[in-house]
Amino acid sequence: MSELRIPVGRAGEVSALFDRPDDAKRLLVLGHGAGADMRHPSMQDTVRALTAHSFATLRYQFPYTEKGSRRPDPQPVLLATVRAAVGLGRELAAGWPLFAGGKSMGGRMTSLAQAESPLPDVRGLIFFGFPLYPAGAPATSRSDHLARFELPLLFLQGSKDKLAGLDLLRPVIDKLGPRATLHVIEGADHSFVVPKSSGRTRADVFDELAQVAAAWADSH
Repeated sequence: MSELRIPVGRAGEVSALFDRPDDAKRLLVLGHGAGADMRHPSMQDTVRALTAHSFATLRYQFPYTEKGSRRPDPQPVLLATVRAAVGLGRELAAGWPLFAGGKSMGGRMTSLAQAESPLPDVRGLIFFGFPLYPAGAPATSRSDHLARFELPLLFLQGSKDKLAGLDLLRPVIDKLGPRATLHVIEGADHSFVVPKSSGRTRADVFDELAQVAAAWADSH
């Protein structure tokens, strides 16, 4: 693992972590969720599983988490950070296929950045729990921008995700057509926690997520 710095214009610099397994076949630029940071246990679990399935990963902070704040930056700053991170990922990829995305807010901001202006060389976006709406306010308007570009999309979602009920998410994905793929983890919430009664460990769940992501990436 390498520790790096990414300049984000007037927002200053943010930290990043680059993990590269010996058998890396592709690189994923990975943004964290709104209430976490790049070292959060869920991000660690995600990277660990992706590494086992031949992903190199570049995870990064947003300026607010770099400063230790819990209040997300204004959207233009978040989008500029995504774009700067993808720019570094493009340099590090060195011929590997390049993908981008992230957990919850990190994935959504990546898609908004792509809708605003195409992310160079990115072949597809991977969402680890796309936040279709805020908790308790079901709606689909947060997905409207996904129709403004043509990249392949992979939605990795828990069936019990309170930020993306499948009754609303499935029609969104159907409308996007064959470029959008949905994989559901039965019983999982927005953090991919499953009930103990499922008989599955956290490692089992994240291994499934990474395995699906790897197969999907190889198809694109």
